[in-house]
Amino acid sequence: MQIGFIGLGKLGLPCAEAMATQYSVTGYDIYDRTSDTIKISPTLEGAVKGKDIVFVAVQTPHDPVYDGSQPITHLVNKDFDYTIVKQVLTDINQYVGQETLVVLISTVLPGTTRTQLRDCVSEARFVYNPYLIAMGSVAWDMVNPEMVIIGTEDGSETGDAKELINFYKPLMENDPKYNVGTWDEAESIKIFYNTFISTKIGLVNMIQDVAVKNGNIDVDVVTDALAGSTLRIVSAKYMKAGMGDAGPCHPRDNIALRWLAERLDLGYDIFDTVMHAREKQAENVASYLTALQKKNNMPVLIMGKAYKPDVDILDGSYSLLIGHYLEKQGTDFAYVDPLTNDIAIDTDQPVIAFLAHNRQVTYGYTGTKKRQEFYCDIAPGSIIVDPWRTYPKIDNNYKVIHYGNTRFKTV
Repeated sequence: MQIGFIGLGKLGLPCAEAMATQYSVTGYDIYDRTSDTIKISPTLEGAVKGKDIVFVAVQTPHDPVYDGSQPITHLVNKDFDYTIVKQVLTDINQYVGQETLVVLISTVLPGTTRTQLRDCVSEARFVYNPYLIAMGSVAWDMVNPEMVIIGTEDGSETGDAKELINFYKPLMENDPKYNVGTWDEAESIKIFYNTFISTKIGLVNMIQDVAVKNGNIDVDVVTDALAGSTLRIVSAKYMKAGMGDAGPCHPRDNIALRWLAERLDLGYDIFDTVMHAREKQAENVASYLTALQKKNNMPVLIMGKAYKPDVDILDGSYSLLIGHYLEKQGTDFAYVDPLTNDIAIDTDQPVIAFLAHNRQVTYGYTGTKKRQEFYCDIAPGSIIVDPWRTYPKIDNNYKVIHYGNTRFKTV
C-alpha cells in the first residue's frame, strides 16, 4: 500500500514514521524536513499522485493570542482558521481520483467538515479521522490510542471506513476501539474528548484552590478518593445524555459551592457555570416541546414528575425545571407520575409524550433490566419524545423522536 502524508510538523512526522513500519510512506511539507524512515517529496504532487491513501495533517490554528498563555475570556470568540487545510485539500484534487482515499486528521469544530471542507475534495473519496496524540508522546500515542475515530458522511461503516480500520490494525500495539460515526460525530468525539480533560483538570485544580484557601486539606487525599470511585465518577456512568442532574443533593451542592467559591475568593465559579448550563439545557428541551406543540396542536405530557423513577421525591426535579420553562412559554402541558399523584385525565386524544423517566438508564448499574413503561395509556397518533433514545424508533402506533439524535428527521 502506497501512503502519502501531507504536513510533517511535530505531530505529523512521528505519525508518518509510525506508518512506515508497515507501509511505504511519502511525505510532503512546505518546510524542509528530514527523515530516516519515510521518503520526503519536494512537491505535493510527488506525495499524492498514485497513492492509495493520503493523510492530511496540516494546521488549523487559532490567533496566537488565543493559546491560553494569557487571559482570553474577555476576548471575542473565534473559530479555528481553516485557510491552510482548505487550500491543501483543494490542491490535492489535481493529483487524485476515486481510487484515492483522502483522510483528514486535523482538529476542526463539529459541522466544519460537512459545511466547509468536504466540497474541497471533489475528485477523491474522503474520511475524517482525528487523532488522540499529544506532544512529547506522539509516536507512542499513535500506536497505542484509546480509540480510533473515523467519520463518514452518514456514519455507516462504509468500505472506506473498513479500509482505514484494516490499515491501522497492523500498526497498533494495543487493541483500540474503532468508533465510526458521521463526520460531525467524529469531530465531536475529538473536541469533547479534549474538553473533558480540561474539565477534569479544572475541577481537581479547583479542589487544590479550596485546600489552599480553607486549610487542613491535602488535595491528593481528596482527589485520590475520587479517582478510586470507579462505580460512578471514573466510569461510563452519567455518560448517557438525557435529563439534567437532579435530586436533593447534586443541584443543591453546586448551588452551595457557588457560595463557597465566593467566600474563599477563588476568583472564579465553575459551579455557577454548571448550574447555568443545567438551566439553559432544560429551557432548550422546553423550547423543543413548545415548537412541537405549535406544529402538531397536541398537549404535552411529561412522563415522570419526581426527580427519578420509583421515588416520590420532587426535590431538584429536572421535570419541574422543564415545566417551569414550558409555563413561561405558554405551553399546554401536564405531568403524569403515579407516585406523585399526577394522573392523566384524558388520554383519548393524541399527545406529545415526553419520557422524562427511564429505569434502565437510571438503575442500569445495579443490573436491573426492568423496562420503563408509560405512566398512562397513549392514544395512537401520539408523538413520543425520548431524551434517552431507548424507546424503539419504529412503532406503528406512534411517531417517535430520539431527542439528541439528529441523524433522523423530526416530525
